[in-house]
Amino acid sequence: MHVRVLGSAAGGGFPQWNTNVGLNRQLHEGTTRATARTQSSIAVSADGERWLLVNASPDVRQQILDFPALRPAPDTRGTGIGAILLMDSQIDHTAGLMILREGDTLPIWSTRPVYEDLTTGLPLFKVLEHFCGVDWHEIDTAASGFAIDGVPGLSFRAVELSSAAPPYSPHRGDPHPGDNIGLIVTDDATGGQLFYAPGLGAPDDEIAAIARAADCVLVDGTFFTETEMIDQGVGTKAAATMGHLPQSGDNGMLTWLAQFPGTRRVLIHINNTNPILDPDSPERATVEEAGVEVSYDGLEIKL
Repeated sequence: MHVRVLGSAAGGGFPQWNTNVGLNRQLHEGTTRATARTQSSIAVSADGERWLLVNASPDVRQQILDFPALRPAPDTRGTGIGAILLMDSQIDHTAGLMILREGDTLPIWSTRPVYEDLTTGLPLFKVLEHFCGVDWHEIDTAASGFAIDGVPGLSFRAVELSSAAPPYSPHRGDPHPGDNIGLIVTDDATGGQLFYAPGLGAPDDEIAAIARAADCVLVDGTFFTETEMIDQGVGTKAAATMGHLPQSGDNGMLTWLAQFPGTRRVLIHINNTNPILDPDSPERATVEEAGVEVSYDGLEIKL
């Protein structure tokens, strides 16, 4: 299985367009070895030719241009993207669908709550009907697995994650199963297994069993501390309030990941406030000493 990290940052990317504090400012001034990152998304493939785009971030155009496998062959118009799968209905993971309107009908896989959000509160699917159109396929989180047309050689299973629906969702404040999912991807030939969960904020025993069985986990790396945005004066909400599990603390992500020493552990969806973006920071050293990687745009993983 080929896995490509197209974007590794949280919403707004790094640097965020309206932020000139902390690492954002250092990046602008060239006083840090941290590197710019686009908003989180990955692509997976069994053969390296036909790819599943997992989430369509607002940065999808640049991500495609930066990855030749997703671009058309010479003298043709097309793409290596065989299908699209949405983990949730957040703007950061769906707005890029509008960029893809210039191609053929988009084969999109999502849960029903995500479909409902994208046809009501944020009606991207309805807008796309006037352009390329959408061929929607429902993801059943109760199913033991499913295949995706256009991306042969891979099998998938979705698991429900605890989360809140976006502000524009008809059931904001009333969480529905399937608002946010984790995705298990298995290579049918090699048996290699990836667990992708950029929105993992409250892991339970079922999620722990999945992580233990996987060869690689790509999980939420948004914040290093619970009060990171508050401490830096750029927000008023704590990590837990936003549905994220910070890396630090006795019950933090690093402690949870320590249960799986035999699994490759990688953080993705990293906020512009998170000091682990700086490779010279003590926080980055803490993460690396724990045997955990910090993803970056262009990271490639083979399973």
